[in-house]
Amino acid sequence: MKCNAGKVDRALRIIAGVALITWAVISGNIFGYAGIILVITGAVGFCPFYSLLGINTGCKIEND
Repeated sequence: MKCNAGKVDRALRIIAGVALITWAVISGNIFGYAGIILVITGAVGFCPFYSLLGINTGCKIEND
């Protein structure tokens, strides 16, 4: 997996993910647990959806 999410994108994903998880715990709404996906993709720096669309928000592409 190559990085395709920049620093700002990763930080926003983690913040939004934690907020969604907190909302899920407080309200009991299971859809908020989708924030786990945001936290994981933010921590790893790779978004499979971005790969499908050819989006790169700031990581440098390495030549193999």
